[in-house]
Amino acid sequence: MSDSATDQLILLADDSITTLMMVSARLQRIGYDVVTATRGDDALALTLKRRPLLVVLDLEMPGMDGIEVTRTLREDPSFASMPIILLTSHSDDEHTKTGLAAGANAYIVKPFSPQDLATQVDQLLGR
Repeated sequence: MSDSATDQLILLADDSITTLMMVSARLQRIGYDVVTATRGDDALALTLKRRPLLVVLDLEMPGMDGIEVTRTLREDPSFASMPIILLTSHSDDEHTKTGLAAGANAYIVKPFSPQDLATQVDQLLGR
């Protein structure tokens, strides 16, 4: 595959294999290609290489957390408008503000339904 974006590629990063499997399956059923990572540094490397349409990041992952990955991507002008969704088990306002201030477009609190995430993805991508 080339370094350009696949038409419908979503990068999903979470250290929970269960979350990766459930969300990947749902996104694939509605027509997206999904690439996954279990570490933040791997998510960043895959994003730079594969250039997905949208990235979904768990807030707490080994390597780099979702906030660090978001900030790093937002520093690169070529990723300035790429939608980023953060997933977390933290529902307090402080975590939400931090995630949005880092450049995330949306913040979803666990537990969530894969359908709710898929709806958010569709909305951010204008589908």
